[in-house]
Amino acid sequence: MNYNSWFDKEPFGAITINDNAKIKLKSYEDFEKIDLVFYKGFDEILRVELEKNIYDYNITLPKFSDGIYNYHFEAYINGNVRFFGKNEFNGNIKEFSKDFINKYQLTVYKKVEVPNWYKEGVMYNIFVDRFNNGNKSGKINSPKKNSFIYANWSDEPMYIKDNNGNIIRWDFFGGNLKGVIEKLNYLSKLGVSIIYLNPVFEARSNHKYDTGNYKKVDPMFGDEETLKELIEKADKKGIKIILDGVFSHTGVDSIYFNKFNNYNEIGAYNSEESKYFNWYKFKNYPNEYECWWGINDLPNVDEMNESYRNYIIYDKDSVLNKWISMGIKGFRLDVADELPTQFIREFKKRLKEVDSDSVLVGEVWEDASNKVSYGETRTYLLGEELDSVMGYPFRNNMVYFLKGHISSSDLVNRFMTIKENYPKEAFKSNLNILSSHDTTRILTELDNDKELVKLAVLTQMTFEGVPYIYYGDEAGLFGGNDPENRKTYPWKNEDTETLNFYKNAVNFRNKNETLKIGDTEFLYNDDDIFSFIRKDEKEILVLINRSNEDKNIEIKDKVLEEIFIDNKNKIKIQNNNILLNKKSYRIFNVLKKL
Repeated sequence: MNYNSWFDKEPFGAITINDNAKIKLKSYEDFEKIDLVFYKGFDEILRVELEKNIYDYNITLPKFSDGIYNYHFEAYINGNVRFFGKNEFNGNIKEFSKDFINKYQLTVYKKVEVPNWYKEGVMYNIFVDRFNNGNKSGKINSPKKNSFIYANWSDEPMYIKDNNGNIIRWDFFGGNLKGVIEKLNYLSKLGVSIIYLNPVFEARSNHKYDTGNYKKVDPMFGDEETLKELIEKADKKGIKIILDGVFSHTGVDSIYFNKFNNYNEIGAYNSEESKYFNWYKFKNYPNEYECWWGINDLPNVDEMNESYRNYIIYDKDSVLNKWISMGIKGFRLDVADELPTQFIREFKKRLKEVDSDSVLVGEVWEDASNKVSYGETRTYLLGEELDSVMGYPFRNNMVYFLKGHISSSDLVNRFMTIKENYPKEAFKSNLNILSSHDTTRILTELDNDKELVKLAVLTQMTFEGVPYIYYGDEAGLFGGNDPENRKTYPWKNEDTETLNFYKNAVNFRNKNETLKIGDTEFLYNDDDIFSFIRKDEKEILVLINRSNEDKNIEIKDKVLEEIFIDNKNKIKIQNNNILLNKKSYRIFNVLKKL
C-alpha cells in the first residue's frame, strides 16, 4: 500500500475548520475495501470507506471541529483485517499489528493571523542582570539585602548555597534597563527587531522568576519611567519589546505571600484573612503549601481563582492592561505546561482586545501541537491560545545533525513532522532557538567548534520561523548549564569573527523577503548535506555541509546564481556541479527551472 501524508493529503499538514481535506492512496493488492478510521484521544469518532478506482483509493473528508485527531487505515481481504499507520520516521505508510498502530496526526485549527512584525522579525533575548549596566558611574542600582555583588563585570557567575543546596545569597552583576537602552544602536545594527526580556518585575533573585510584585519594575533594573523610555526609544528603531510573564507561581518573598514580612501588605503566609490567601493551596497552614517543582521559594498559585485572574487579566489596572497599555507588544508565558488551558485562552482573548497587534508566546519544550501535560492533550496552537512557542525541537534537531548523530534525511523528516503538525502560521512564527537561559550555549554544545556554530546560525537565519538569539551567543560566549550559561555579555571582548558572521547572517535574512515569508521545500542528496529551498515569488537554495570532507553534489534542472552573506569563499559553479568545502555553506538564487 502506498501513502505518504506529506504528499498524498491535500492540503498538506494542519487544516482549518473550514477545510475539506482529500486523501488518496494506491494499493496493488486486491482489497475488498479500505476503511479510514479517525480518533480523538483514545475514542474512535469516525469510520469511512475509501472510494476504489482499480488500484486507487480516495476520499474527501468531512469538516472537523478544532482539535487533534489521529487516523489509520484498515484493509479487508479474504475475511481478514490488516492495519496500516504512519512510519515512525517519515510520512510513509507502514503495516502494524492491531494493538500497536502508530497513527497519523491531523491538526484542525481556527485560522488566525500572527502579526507580520513578529513572524518576519528577529528576536533577541536579554537576561537583564547580565547584559549591560547603563549607569555611567558603573554603580549598581538598589542592591538587595544580603546579596553578593561581583567585583568585576567579567567574573564567572556562581551560586552561594547551603549544605542542602538552597541558595542563601543571590548574586548580581548589575545589568539594568538603562543598559539595554544604551545598546539599542548595537541591537539595531545587528538586525534585531524584537527584544524579549527575561522577567523585569520586582523579585529577590537575579533571574526574577520568583515574582515579588507583578506591577513594579525591579529597582535594580530601574523603574516604570526607564521601561517606558526603553519602549519608546526601541520603537523608534523598529524594535518591539516582549515581557516574560510568570503566572504559574510567585515568590515567597512577595507582596502576595510575604513570608519574610518585607512588604507592608498582609500576605497569604501572614493570615488566612489575606485577600491573597485563596491564590495559594496550603496543605498545612502556613508552612506547607504547593510549590513549583517542590521549590519552597516558589509557591504555586491557583490560576483559575477569580481574584487572581482579575488581578492578572481583567481589572482595569490588571497586570496585562498595565504593561500592554504602556507599549509592551506581548508576553512570553513561562512554563506554559503548568498553566490551565482556560487561563491561557482568557489571557489571549483579553490581550488581543487590548492590542490586536500583540503576541502571546509560550514556553513549550516539545512538539507543541500534541503536547500532553498532567494527562491533558494541550491545544496551544489551535487558534485560541498561543501565537508562537519556544522552538526547542529546532535546537535539538540541529545539534543532533551537526554532531553527526542523525543524517540529513533524518533531519528533514524531523522538520517535516513539525511542519505537518503545526498550523502554517504557527510554523512561520515558531521561535528557532539555538541557546537559552535554560540550556547550554550553542558554542559549548557544539564542542567549541566555531565553524559548526556558523552552520547552525546560517540555518537559523535562512529557515522558516523566527530566529532567536540568546544574548552573547553572537559575541562567542560559551557556557554549560546554569549559571555558566548566564555569564555577562563580554563588551569590548567579543569574538569579532563570530560577531561579524552574526551581523552578516541576520542582515542577509532581513534583506531577503523570501527568507522571511517563503515556504520551504527540502531536498535529498547526501547524508552530510542539509539542503532546502525557500520560495515565494523567488527561490533561494541553501546548502549546508557538516562533514570534515569536501563534497560535490549536483543540483539538476535549475539555473543558479550564487549569493553571499559576506565576501568569503566565492567559488564559481559550472553545470550545477557544486563543491561544498568541509563545514561550509553555499546559498543560491534559483533563476529558473529547466
